[in-house]
Amino acid sequence: MGKVVMYSSVSVDGFIADENDQPGPLFDWLTGGDVPLDESGEVKVSQTSYDYTRPYWDQVGVTIAGRHVFDLTDGWDGKPPSGVDHVIVVTHRPAPEGWDPEAPFHFVDGIETAVAKAQELAGDRLVEVAAGDVGGQALAAGLVDEVRMDVVPVVMGSGKRYFGSVHAQHLLEDPDVVIQGNRVLHLRYRVRR
Repeated sequence: MGKVVMYSSVSVDGFIADENDQPGPLFDWLTGGDVPLDESGEVKVSQTSYDYTRPYWDQVGVTIAGRHVFDLTDGWDGKPPSGVDHVIVVTHRPAPEGWDPEAPFHFVDGIETAVAKAQELAGDRLVEVAAGDVGGQALAAGLVDEVRMDVVPVVMGSGKRYFGSVHAQHLLEDPDVVIQGNRVLHLRYRVRR
């Protein structure tokens, strides 16, 4: 089964968005470079960030996100982001009215169910869990193998926390990847078991 990775861009004080769900400068590194990261031509990063991020994106088979993110993005218009094959949406509500049942989105009611379904669909590929409340739930349940952060040099002061509402201590190993890009520091930690 594929590894479960919690991931997002994050401020140095630990926020993935402000109080109004806006990322502010957290994604500036994704548009401030010279190397296209995808086919859209809108996402351009430094060569260093490309060399780190593109192989990761290519390994992700399934993304798990919460209903809040799904609603904010309008369900990515039924097309999973960054070329992933499937999206698992953790929610207690049904799919939106009129949602295309053929779209590769799966609506489940808990984090354990989400990770199990994602691993089934991903096979040997990675399962990515969006940071925030859903990612924090996965970490608290002992379901996360690795934490990846793209740390952006900004202090937001308040907002949506990277680890959501996790209140217990969780130990990570020392970072096994530390890469400096332009306006971003890419970090990867294994979760200590």
